[in-house]
Amino acid sequence: MNFRGQRLLIVGAGKSGVAAARYALAHGAQVTLFDSKEREALPREVGELQRFGAQLYCGHALPQRVDWQLCVVSPGVPPRIPILNMTREAKVEIISEMELAYRAARHPFVAVTGTNGKTTVTSLIAYICERAGIKHLLGGNIGTPLIGAVERFNGSVIVAELSSFQLEGCSSFKPHIAVYLNLTPDHLDRHGDFAGYMAAKERVFAQQAADDYTVLNYDDEHTRAAAAKSAARIIWFSCSEQAGDGVYLRDGQVTYRFDGKQGILLPASGIYIKGRHNLQNAMAAAAAALCLGVEPERLAPALAEFRGVEHRLEFVLERDGVTYVNDSKGTNPDSTTQALLAYEQPLILLAGGRGKGADFRPLMRLIAQKCKLLIIYGECWRDLKDAADDCGYAAYQLAEGFEQAVRMAQHSAVAGDVVLLSPACASWDMFSDYEERGRVFKKLVSE
Repeated sequence: MNFRGQRLLIVGAGKSGVAAARYALAHGAQVTLFDSKEREALPREVGELQRFGAQLYCGHALPQRVDWQLCVVSPGVPPRIPILNMTREAKVEIISEMELAYRAARHPFVAVTGTNGKTTVTSLIAYICERAGIKHLLGGNIGTPLIGAVERFNGSVIVAELSSFQLEGCSSFKPHIAVYLNLTPDHLDRHGDFAGYMAAKERVFAQQAADDYTVLNYDDEHTRAAAAKSAARIIWFSCSEQAGDGVYLRDGQVTYRFDGKQGILLPASGIYIKGRHNLQNAMAAAAAALCLGVEPERLAPALAEFRGVEHRLEFVLERDGVTYVNDSKGTNPDSTTQALLAYEQPLILLAGGRGKGADFRPLMRLIAQKCKLLIIYGECWRDLKDAADDCGYAAYQLAEGFEQAVRMAQHSAVAGDVVLLSPACASWDMFSDYEERGRVFKKLVSE
């Protein structure tokens, strides 16, 4: 891309926006940066961008007219704010930072999306690459904006986690390997309905061709149906069926079939990260690794050794016989469902935060079966309470804040219990992101 003399609008001054603005300025663009926060609430990096020539609008201030030729929007920015409406009316292209990174990159992508499991699978693919000696770059929704790194990267493959927010701003994005894990209702407040959410997710393979790979979950009806929409070669993973080339569970063994070869990778019990959902995650990562050319015999050690990711069923500590687990990345009901199913011990669940339009009643029916106590906190406390009342589940307590919720859990727990933070909601009512929420939980527990 040649940005010299081009005029760009960057919307959102978080990590993605700052990285995109730095890239554009370094390549000679004229940058306008907008954020709805007031100036004092913006990160200090914004001042650096201004010193290098970026023009800043913040709060309610808006440019008088549209004079930019491209708009790069950060993932968390609502799509219908005035400055984006102005941009659309002027017929200016709006893309995500991920699309910008793709246009700037010189290496193929492995792109991972789905409602749940994205971070685990993306991290595991990167771990397999490391073990196999494949030089890779890890980033995207997992925490590192790729636009700040792709140009300097001198390796083999870019492994990226993609959210629906990032994908809705992708137009030419074409990964060599697209991994589509699962789909359950989420972010309906953003995408309008389930069909809109699905359409955003399916952009991950929309531009692929016959020499690319789409890795799909055969056990999920929505991802299974996506096979008919992809032009790429379909590679499956499944705990129930063997549909073609892919990675499968058979008689307690994780097996593979790929390019005329087949065999056993390892026993399912040998995978370190536990739970059926993590078995599927491990199979998805193994399928992507086969597409990358990793030899099957290199996969088993990586699957057996990978310890999972922070904030996803992360063991914090055991004290007085009580186990504390941080699943702050459980930001929707289905993710929390998977967390609950991973434990047989009595559970005390901390749930709450900012809702995203999901129905909590199916989750509440499982909570009634699995949890001795539910502690509700945060902005959507009434929605969770109403779901509990509708389901006839009375073993809940209301906390006035997050710290009080953790203290209540501690005081109620006895030896043999698991105190599980798996909120089923976004963190934005109290925290900047789920990572901050998880760190605060671990700090409170350790104290």
